[in-house]
Amino acid sequence: MKSSSPPRRRRTRGNAWYWQQTDSWYYTPPGSKSRVRLLDDNGQPIRGKDSHPDADLALARIKASGNWKAEVKPTPEQQWQVARVCSTYVEACRERSAKGALHPDYFAEVVRYLNGLCEYGGALPVADLRKGHIMHWVESQPTWQSSATRRNAMTIVLAAFNHASEAYGIPHLLRGLKKPPQKPRLQSISAEDEQELYSATDEAFGDFLFAAIHTGLRPYCELAKLTRGDVLETERGMMWRVFSSKTKKTRKIPIQQKVAERARKLLANTSSDADAVVFRNPLGRPWKKVTGVHRFLTIKRNLGWDNDPVRKRYSSYICRHTFAHRMLAGYWNGGRGCSIEVLAELMGDTPKVAFDHYGKEWGQHYQDPLWAAIGASNGQRK
Repeated sequence: MKSSSPPRRRRTRGNAWYWQQTDSWYYTPPGSKSRVRLLDDNGQPIRGKDSHPDADLALARIKASGNWKAEVKPTPEQQWQVARVCSTYVEACRERSAKGALHPDYFAEVVRYLNGLCEYGGALPVADLRKGHIMHWVESQPTWQSSATRRNAMTIVLAAFNHASEAYGIPHLLRGLKKPPQKPRLQSISAEDEQELYSATDEAFGDFLFAAIHTGLRPYCELAKLTRGDVLETERGMMWRVFSSKTKKTRKIPIQQKVAERARKLLANTSSDADAVVFRNPLGRPWKKVTGVHRFLTIKRNLGWDNDPVRKRYSSYICRHTFAHRMLAGYWNGGRGCSIEVLAELMGDTPKVAFDHYGKEWGQHYQDPLWAAIGASNGQRK
């Protein structure tokens, strides 16, 4: 005979919960199964089933004070701790960055995120680390409002623990950690805004932005590093050999005539050395991310875009998104948009990444068959 008693509800972690047996409110610390009584301002237990708001307030004070952290138990010296995994990965990334195999900006993010994780629970044994710890750590960061920031932090943490597993045989329980989904990149600079950009800056940065919009190259890890030796003249026109420090791959892409003309003009006024950079700042040096970001912020302030809900989100990287939008829309090809596979090859992405980021909203080759399937022609679309 089955029991008629109602099923026992699982306590929600991260929230205050009421225990009728003691008529008191409790919370469960991250990564543990123990209960801790919630106290009011006078240090007295919060009682009464109707005191939920007071219990939530007390728990919020605990989180704000920095005490919302994983419970750490004493461990043998030979057992790896979270801090050791993080420091090992930081040193591995430091070596790769020194050799030029890792972008300095990525290395800086690795240091920042892993230092934050160590402050949260660096003394925790790896064997005791759970996915819930990482979720609590991410959720406890008040400035991480963007899902992209949270996703990047979790990606770096997973990379650190996977490195410890592969290099040192240290098992961990973070595999399958669910990260926030990627959001489609749907910002694009209009033709009118593009012209305003050029009018609000000098010729050197204007040439750099023009090339970024018309080639889709990653601004600072690809376009800014393009050299004379990477420029190839062929019977059909100019091609660029592009190496990406992000994907560690080299690709050759054809260049639009207007961009090719600017590149030839710039090369005519620089060294004949094969290592000479094509796009240079007014001091004759390669563009750096910190300089480019500062320039773009200045442009937005001068144009009043920093107060515009759409334009305030513009950045150098939006040039790459603009290229994707225009290629898929057929902006330079009489309205005949390219396929996702062609876009992926030009931009140095996989077809899946290109589709996830751009294709669902902007790709005619994806949308047209859907319209055709329901019997709607181009003129019938609403």
